[in-house]
Amino acid sequence: MAPEPQFPTDRPRSADPRREVDRQALITGIGLVSCLGEGLDAHWDGLDRFAAGGPVVDTTSFPPFPVHPMTALELDRQIPKRGDQRQMEAWQRIGTYAAGLALDAAGVKGNTDLLGRMDMIVAAGGGERDYKVDAAILAGLPGAADPGAFLNEHLLSDLRPTLFLAQLSNLLAGNISIVHGVVGSSRTFMGEESCGADAVRIACARIAAGQGDLFLVGGSYNAQRPDVLLHYEMGRKLWRGAPTPVWARQDAGGGMALGSVGCFLVIESRAHAAARGATPLAHVAAIATDRCRRRPGESAATATRQFAALDGQFDPARAAVISGASGVAQPTGEERDVLARLGLPVRATGSAIGHSIEPSFVANLAIAAAAVARGKLFAPLEPAEAPMTAPLAQALVTGWGHWRGESLALVTAA
Repeated sequence: MAPEPQFPTDRPRSADPRREVDRQALITGIGLVSCLGEGLDAHWDGLDRFAAGGPVVDTTSFPPFPVHPMTALELDRQIPKRGDQRQMEAWQRIGTYAAGLALDAAGVKGNTDLLGRMDMIVAAGGGERDYKVDAAILAGLPGAADPGAFLNEHLLSDLRPTLFLAQLSNLLAGNISIVHGVVGSSRTFMGEESCGADAVRIACARIAAGQGDLFLVGGSYNAQRPDVLLHYEMGRKLWRGAPTPVWARQDAGGGMALGSVGCFLVIESRAHAAARGATPLAHVAAIATDRCRRRPGESAATATRQFAALDGQFDPARAAVISGASGVAQPTGEERDVLARLGLPVRATGSAIGHSIEPSFVANLAIAAAAVARGKLFAPLEPAEAPMTAPLAQALVTGWGHWRGESLALVTAA
């Protein structure tokens, strides 16, 4: 059996209730970029008007796979040096830009004292590939007398050492440090959807334990890459054909529509935010991550335990679900069945911004924070989603990975 999820609220109560409140994890800054635009207002408008306007999607660059492209970014606004821009790959530029937006929103941009003790946790995949080398290997592999020897020979002789260095996952954290001056401790997690959820979980746990007060947490993803499309299509994970909302894909076999996304959050203790006069957007009241082998019913059982751990901590009359469902058939079908039993309004944001793997959970936390800060849920993204007219005070954020990992967070008004 998978381990029981650990929520901050599961730990023994502090002898000092005031300290427990002071150590709550608050979101005080958000930087979000995607196909819907830049910033929370652009995303709120895009989500709320999605049913009328339809998706922002590229159906011609990578047929038959639709991709949600990154909005045009004025890189100079957050990455002022052209030399820095040139040495970054697209996913690093997206992430560094989003990190700058989050620092701006939190009011810490350029504050060397705060940046000097700000800890950073980044969720990242690998870098981009040499497409010509990959194409040559794929073309030659089927006819090779010894495919294994052929592959090893070409990987050793054709790949440039400088290209390998550009694939290092911690380059995003390094570029954020260089460009924005975030120079506290730095950690980079890999592991697809789960690494984004774990990045937030560990930041919140460190705040609760008094091991830090101020964190920059997030990641980025460039979906406009033939190599990642090839990777996921080989696993039969991609959606083909016309853009279709997440829940509606189940009737046609399911699949992901990838999206380019960058999202960073500034998360800090309540006491620290109050001391510097920061206005919080939302409170991450609980967060859990887990995983299973994904045999039929296992992911539903994992999620059911996570929901059960929240019993009594949220009000169903004032709560909704922000779902990170990928669209892949089995996990999305199981998540839909579990959520149906909760009876809460649900929004699967992948219909509007696509599925972004590593930063997907962080982006949905940002959207949840925007919703509870406004006190309302945005309009349904497809007919399968019910409207919500009651005031919104709490949001459950789900993050079921396309292959592994089940995550859940409770975001409440600050």
